[in-house]
Amino acid sequence: MRIDAHQHFWNLDKVAYPWLVPAYGPLYRTIEAPELEPLINDAGIDKTVLVQAMDSYEDTDYMLETAAKYDWVAGVVGWVPLNKPDEAAKKLELYTKNPVYKGVRHLIHEEQDPDWVVKDNVIEGLKVLASFGMTFDVVAVLPRHLEHVPTLAEKVPNLKIVIDHLAKPPIKDGQMEPWASQMKKAASYPNVYAKLSGLNTAADWENWSAADIKPYIDYAFEIFGAERLMFGSDWPVANLAGDYTKVWKETNKALEVRSKSEIDAVLGHTAASFYRL
Repeated sequence: MRIDAHQHFWNLDKVAYPWLVPAYGPLYRTIEAPELEPLINDAGIDKTVLVQAMDSYEDTDYMLETAAKYDWVAGVVGWVPLNKPDEAAKKLELYTKNPVYKGVRHLIHEEQDPDWVVKDNVIEGLKVLASFGMTFDVVAVLPRHLEHVPTLAEKVPNLKIVIDHLAKPPIKDGQMEPWASQMKKAASYPNVYAKLSGLNTAADWENWSAADIKPYIDYAFEIFGAERLMFGSDWPVANLAGDYTKVWKETNKALEVRSKSEIDAVLGHTAASFYRL
């Protein structure tokens, strides 16, 4: 089975996305499942994981409605207010009755406080999340966010955590540090996983190729192993530097040196296990 463990949809008529402004160009419009379906079919993708694009119940409800219409959406990573543990518990009681609801993400990079995710009330919210058997996606865009992952892994050891987009390594600058050291520390915790996603937009130029992203993917294999890595397209954000087909093909090229079992893990098995698909 081939799984895209990270994609988005948004409907500007149904949900407010304050971060989505005209400056995002081709992304500044409603983008929904019928647009993605032929792309995953062409790539041979069997299932996807639909990830939240806004910290709101409206966005989560919209994603669950979408998943009910398309059986290839195998999992939804939604949202609850982690900084309000009691409210989060009540909403998770409701949401987890839907088997497609698999985990939670919060746009921590949109918070003014870079230490938001390690506040005491948020840690309590994450403990509630873990008690429901749900996962946590970390948007570790800034160095401070990535630095907090070991803290989360220690304070909530029964919570499965996945770092989205390999925490956006400095591909554009051709550098490894300080990203590599921070990722290695995060990877030392067995409950921390990572997504090979969003690397094309980290490269940030139109003519990027497998050669540009391969060093970072190779390093991820070194510190995580295939059993804790999963592929994600980050579509439609991927369209800012290429398209779905290019992301799929170039990622596969970067994986060519790997064994069949490693490739199968990254392109499906890890995501299926992590999200219980």
